[in-house]
Amino acid sequence: MHIISYKKIRQFSSKHSQASHSLEHWYRIVKHENFKSFADVKNLFSSADHVKNFVVFNIGGNKYRLITFIRYKMKRLFIRHILTHKEYEKGKWKEDVWYQNTKN
Repeated sequence: MHIISYKKIRQFSSKHSQASHSLEHWYRIVKHENFKSFADVKNLFSSADHVKNFVVFNIGGNKYRLITFIRYKMKRLFIRHILTHKEYEKGKWKEDVWYQNTKN
């Protein structure tokens, strides 16, 4: 998968250094995958959730959430948000226009 954008991982890791290793591990795995559907994602990451248009990954033992939008046919994964569990629970990420808009 082509992951867009690694910059978000760097930025989040600079603020939350304890998340760095887990995010790097996730990145190394996903960049070599070719997911064709959410079922493929779920087979590899059993804790992943499909929420509206997003795929949400639990990172670092459920301490962080990596929120993505995946274009399976294009083999592209867009990192939309990386949040602490507490930030995720507030739900502000649901205001993202890609959350419900299917014309991305």
